[in-house]
Amino acid sequence: MNGQVMPPTMPRGLVAALVLAAAAACVVLAVLLLPAARTDPYTRQTLELRGSVEHGARLFRLNCAGCHGIAAQGLVGPDLHGVSQRKSQRQLIQQVVSGRTPPMPRFQPEPQAMADLLSYLNGLV
Repeated sequence: MNGQVMPPTMPRGLVAALVLAAAAACVVLAVLLLPAARTDPYTRQTLELRGSVEHGARLFRLNCAGCHGIAAQGLVGPDLHGVSQRKSQRQLIQQVVSGRTPPMPRFQPEPQAMADLLSYLNGLV
């Protein structure tokens, strides 16, 4: 070697382990932080409230029964029995407020009314 001092090198296995650990840490952070970041204030506020099944049933009859049936058995819209096992509470809220599956209209009641509607939907088994 022509008089040059070579810097110490890290073993390849250690570099690979550090890269893998950094990637794992990024995945863990993404899994923990992204859902919280995506939750809007309306959804957060709604999920903090305790809903009334009775008020939710009344809200359902007034706003939803025309398409989902008086007993939520499905007509134009799908049968909603067991919907809380198929969708998370956040997904249910987003489904109702977004109207993203036509012909369902956009509908955003006050957070307490949405909490009531969720309580009703959660009881449909």
